[in-house]
Amino acid sequence: MSLGWRRPRAPGPWRSGNRVQLLENGEEFFPRAFAAIAAAQREVIIETFILFEDPVGRDLQRALIQAANRGVRVDLTVDGYGSPDFSPEFLSELVAAGVRVHVFDPHPGWVGIRVNVFRRLHRKLLIVDGTRAFIGGINYSVDHLAETDPKGKQDYAVEIEGPVVADILSFARAALAGDGTGERWKHPATQESTQPSIGVVGGLSPPTTPQEEAGTAEVLFELRDNRRRRTSIEREYRRAIREAKREIIIANAYFFPGWGFLRELRRAARRGVRVTLLVAAESDTPIAHPATRTLYRHLLRAHVDIVEYCERPFHGKVALIDGTWATIGSSNLDPLSLALNLESNVFVRDAAFASQLQASLTELRQRQCHTVDAAYLGKRSWWTDLTRPLLFHVLQRFPRWAGLLPAHTPQLVRITAPADTP
Repeated sequence: MSLGWRRPRAPGPWRSGNRVQLLENGEEFFPRAFAAIAAAQREVIIETFILFEDPVGRDLQRALIQAANRGVRVDLTVDGYGSPDFSPEFLSELVAAGVRVHVFDPHPGWVGIRVNVFRRLHRKLLIVDGTRAFIGGINYSVDHLAETDPKGKQDYAVEIEGPVVADILSFARAALAGDGTGERWKHPATQESTQPSIGVVGGLSPPTTPQEEAGTAEVLFELRDNRRRRTSIEREYRRAIREAKREIIIANAYFFPGWGFLRELRRAARRGVRVTLLVAAESDTPIAHPATRTLYRHLLRAHVDIVEYCERPFHGKVALIDGTWATIGSSNLDPLSLALNLESNVFVRDAAFASQLQASLTELRQRQCHTVDAAYLGKRSWWTDLTRPLLFHVLQRFPRWAGLLPAHTPQLVRITAPADTP
């Protein structure tokens, strides 16, 4: 993978005429996703960072096997770091039914430790028959079932119908035809491609933008990769923040963006935009919450409102601006997501969808959240004054240092037998 500078790609076009439905937590997401797979007639493509062999994972396995048994082409891609272990039976049952199982960039552990943490496939995509797509932050595991697990993660996804689904399908097929990154994909709107014909994959015809409109939402499908889309998702965030007039709400599980992103937020707050940051009070990643806390005083001085969600682990990656613009996807606002991992988000311009998301975030804020202010942070100590700026600068430079590590060529490994399990 080349880590040298490349000219950034221009963003793809906003597609009008889409229906976008908010899905909160696994209780809403899994039934809709599994129902779509059950109704599939031609093709199912799934990419996920995590698939666990738990009740949710086995439900997905059964749904995919049933689809494959009735002649649907099924491609399942999991990340080699996020989904490291499957039993031979789990894989052999999928493969025997004809499900094409792919593992992105698997590497053996070192003395039992998984060390391949950088540049992971962190996308969560499901496309069914080229007419319906799901995208968000929800993995296939029981820890996304908030009602059945007291520690179930608070998270979001969306179900989409309409013209933008063809863009998502075009990308997913290109990723399967290549090394899994999708980095060489060109948006269908460019009318040109250096990719081999996607239509030869499984005998399926190339995707085209459907003419039918399904709703009123304008949607932009955007990616982050390690070639020309390195800053694409962050760029859309920052553009919207600069244009904000009234209100910005960012709810993100791992919040530790770069200096430029923070500067845009502070400027927005200082020109009178109400800026609210909702983050997790605790994190499943030990360094994440201490890193976020290093930013609190810096943001509070610019009159950014900060609230911590305390009820359960917060895993969402969403934002809302001026009641009309929203984003949802797999990308956190931290060094891994903004500088290393492969991510996908949709950006939505639709007042009805924004209202749905705002209602959910308002309910979260009113339920088991506390406000962060100077009194809550307490008196600054000399140790804090010394260590937190140091942590801030170390973590901000971490992506650049990681980029100096020896580059490697990512792989998309097709599972043909249990012995090939990563």
